[in-house]
Amino acid sequence: MEEQQPHTQLTTEINTDSAVIVGDPARVDKATEFLKNVQEWAFNREYKSIIGTYRNKRILVMSTGIGAPSAGIGVEELHNVNVKNVIRVGSAGAMQKGIGLGKLIIGEGAVRDDGLTKKYVPEIYPAVPSFKLMALAHKYAPKAVYGIIRSHDGFYMDDNAEQEAFWSEKGIVGADMESSTLLTIGRQRGMETLSILNNVVLYEGDLTTGVNDLVNGADLMTRGEMASLKLAFDILSDQSLEEN
Repeated sequence: MEEQQPHTQLTTEINTDSAVIVGDPARVDKATEFLKNVQEWAFNREYKSIIGTYRNKRILVMSTGIGAPSAGIGVEELHNVNVKNVIRVGSAGAMQKGIGLGKLIIGEGAVRDDGLTKKYVPEIYPAVPSFKLMALAHKYAPKAVYGIIRSHDGFYMDDNAEQEAFWSEKGIVGADMESSTLLTIGRQRGMETLSILNNVVLYEGDLTTGVNDLVNGADLMTRGEMASLKLAFDILSDQSLEEN
């Protein structure tokens, strides 16, 4: 048997070029509601993976935990087993008023306010998604919020409110912790990448309440979570990707 990737336990036997990555291992289980022929693959550390089919397209779903370092490891190991298309399905906090709970936020680019990607490329290097995947996002979700998001490294810094106000004034639409890593490393490795985020915190709302509501299955955010998963599967199974 082929040697497994050390963290994700993936091998090329997954036999797919497309993957959805999520933060929470529990979201991997929720993805099974859309998939047929589901096969559990591995669960090592924060990396839980399954394989299934959606509209006859074989797709891997894998969790990466919280933050840039674990997401970066996941992306690198996906590349090592020949995955070419990767969509992150995650959660975000809104950075503008008027973005409702459960609304999908799709990153046209990301502020690289993480520590990891600076080890790959200089800070002036942009974190931008695949044009092909973004075009398909507009096809399937024309009413989503599109704009620049900010990826950061933590929730509990003393200057969080000041940082959010600063970036909100610059037009940032949402904040997460992993998108800049996916977009930057994916671009370095020749992968097609996109980030789809479900808003779980209103701008200037309470972070703890928002995240706890997501965990506890609040209706709007649960619907957003499922809509974001379906959108990722719709995009990855689109016939145009097979034609390129």
